[in-house]
Amino acid sequence: MCAMAKRVAAAGSVVIARPISEVFGFFADAENDPMWRSGVKSIRRRGELGVGTEYEQTVAGPGGRGVSANVRVTAFEPERRVAFEATSGPVRPEGEYRFETVDGGTRVTFSLAAQLSGLKSLVMSGPVQKTMDAEVGALSKAKEYLEKSA
Repeated sequence: MCAMAKRVAAAGSVVIARPISEVFGFFADAENDPMWRSGVKSIRRRGELGVGTEYEQTVAGPGGRGVSANVRVTAFEPERRVAFEATSGPVRPEGEYRFETVDGGTRVTFSLAAQLSGLKSLVMSGPVQKTMDAEVGALSKAKEYLEKSA
């Protein structure tokens, strides 16, 4: 029997009318995520910011119940890029934020991707895609938060 596999992914960008140092600082520390990601129930950083930083995170799962979705920072390039990978939970996506100075502020590009195999590819690809699209779509909430708090 051939194992089925499916890649799900989402990406989007937004320009935030704030300096790159401020925008990078906000996104680089995932403890700020509850301010713009509505699915985050709790998050706590373990250690200093940088490659290897781990976050204990609980997100809203099916029926609103909490699901562990811990993450680890895999790349940290100040004012350029932060990447991470999920280390717990039923789906373990990888994600990345990229930052660039543009006229009028800072462009943030956010991408997520996960490889689903076997039964997960059949049963979970739709809901996972919907969740990833919503996560990326929430960039507008981060923009609103950062521009209002200026």
